[in-house]
Amino acid sequence: MSQNSGTEILRYTAFSADPAGGNPAGVVLDASGLDAAAMLAVAAELGYSESAFLTGRNEPGHDGPPAVREYTIRYFSPKAEVPFCGHATVAAALALAERDGPGDLVFRTSAGPVPVTVAREGGELRATLTSVAPEVMDIAPDDLAEALAALDWPAGDLDPALPPRIAYAGARHLVVAAATRERLADLDYDFARLEALMHRLDLTTLQLVWRSSSTVFHVRDPFPVGGVVEDPATGAAAAAFGAYARALGLVPDTATLTLHQGEDLGRPGTLTVELRSDDVRVRVSGTGTRIEG
Repeated sequence: MSQNSGTEILRYTAFSADPAGGNPAGVVLDASGLDAAAMLAVAAELGYSESAFLTGRNEPGHDGPPAVREYTIRYFSPKAEVPFCGHATVAAALALAERDGPGDLVFRTSAGPVPVTVAREGGELRATLTSVAPEVMDIAPDDLAEALAALDWPAGDLDPALPPRIAYAGARHLVVAAATRERLADLDYDFARLEALMHRLDLTTLQLVWRSSSTVFHVRDPFPVGGVVEDPATGAAAAAFGAYARALGLVPDTATLTLHQGEDLGRPGTLTVELRSDDVRVRVSGTGTRIEG
């Protein structure tokens, strides 16, 4: 915990039980007195890929408190506000669970309501978020060519079984699949060029993937529009990828996928993606822990 102009700022990592793994996020549980400029300043000072700010909580009705705690939440990268962030959602949910106890929450995001359940499993807290309704869209050939040029990835290095698409589950991500783990590991892209394309296409990250098995994937997420070279663990992109995999028939309508992310950055994390045949929404879950200091 630290103080920034009187604001209590917590630090959590999401998608790893090790503070040195996963994706760190700042969490402000009471941001009701902060405007957008102040929230952006906090996020920029922290330097994490995103931070979460709870700007309000629903009030109990006349018949008593609501069954589910609801909060209005906003997310900021060091450069801009983003509509939805999965790892900061997990971080905020874990912070609330440590303060108030596990249970069900709803975060009111600019992308729509995102239910979250926090449960204690084997001594660890685990948060599961449910995305907004997803979409999967084609990408224009010229836009894909520009993305590959910015990445310096030859088209022949892609996996033809996982064609590029734009996927959305609260934020837009371009999914591009590498044919080999070596291709995924060799990431050295043109920051400004990719940033310009992502702004034009309204993309939050690129979801770069390599398929290890039928349900296990390794992923990396360049995030230049947020002022960060790479996001260590990306819950929003994991949800979008789950929708992508289902829409393209890569996995059954009911499936559990495991995404490994952050290994190439030295911050390994694990994201679990659950698909259900009776619900178009995607569930993403993971552990997390407090970062002291």
